[in-house]
Amino acid sequence: MSSLAPLPSAGASSVVFLGTPEIAVPYLEALVADGLSVELVVTRPDVRRGRGSDVSASPVKIAAQKLGIPVSHDVSDVLNVVKEKTNLVGVVAAFGELISAEVLSQMPMVNVHFSLLPRWRGAAPVERAILAGDNTTGVCIMRVVEKLDEGEVYARQEVSIDDDDDVESLKSKLNAVAIKLLLQKIKNGFGNGVSQTGEPSYAKKIKPVDLQIDWSKSAEQIARQVRVGGAFTFMNGRRVKILSARVVGAILGDSKPGQICEVAKTTCCVATSKGALSLVEVQPEGKSAMLIEEWLNGARLNTQSIFGV
Repeated sequence: MSSLAPLPSAGASSVVFLGTPEIAVPYLEALVADGLSVELVVTRPDVRRGRGSDVSASPVKIAAQKLGIPVSHDVSDVLNVVKEKTNLVGVVAAFGELISAEVLSQMPMVNVHFSLLPRWRGAAPVERAILAGDNTTGVCIMRVVEKLDEGEVYARQEVSIDDDDDVESLKSKLNAVAIKLLLQKIKNGFGNGVSQTGEPSYAKKIKPVDLQIDWSKSAEQIARQVRVGGAFTFMNGRRVKILSARVVGAILGDSKPGQICEVAKTTCCVATSKGALSLVEVQPEGKSAMLIEEWLNGARLNTQSIFGV
């Protein structure tokens, strides 16, 4: 920690912003709207889309260009800003790249992280919190260090996870809290950070194995997979994404996990090891998303039909 550039104790007036996806754009816009001078935006390089030669800029780059802010794809370019500006801080929001010790020794940087550290360090803290059934998560404004999400915390606020929160709605709540905390710290100063204590857990990137439904789990567990987005199962060998579902009461009859326990014109309930899941919106393989009643019109399902095979 001693080799890190000191954070401005009385607040900063100039900012270098590092971010890439859409979720980082509101932070950049809020910094500008609050009267801070954003000297440079660093974002990931443009990427090729599809089979052609066209490339697409990141959402943060597009936003920066609209705001008239210089853009770079090279983190080391922040060192040129350090030479010219004082009272400066770097702000990292979903940047997607580790920052070298050389840069951190000259540019003080803070990061916006969506968890109550040290729980859920890493790439997918919101998704992992939902999958784990956490009742609360939160926001930490933390020091950027070489090691992943291990820096001191300068601001921290809990946020509840509601039963119907999906990744998008929870990130929206966290964003609203995080922007306020970030602006307060930049304007008023960071003070003394608090070292993280307790047993850390790690939020690994979500992989297909995390989203494939195992109907021998409980309805609550499967509903959390659906809320994360991309949950899928199989019916007669064809993949079906479950886009929306709700937990219902006890299973009717002696249906096995994965077996349809109730089906009607607008209802399809699937048995699990504990409770049942009522499907609301699905996306069959090769087709667009559709409400369950639309799918049932052509799917020819009955109480002998079994998901997962």
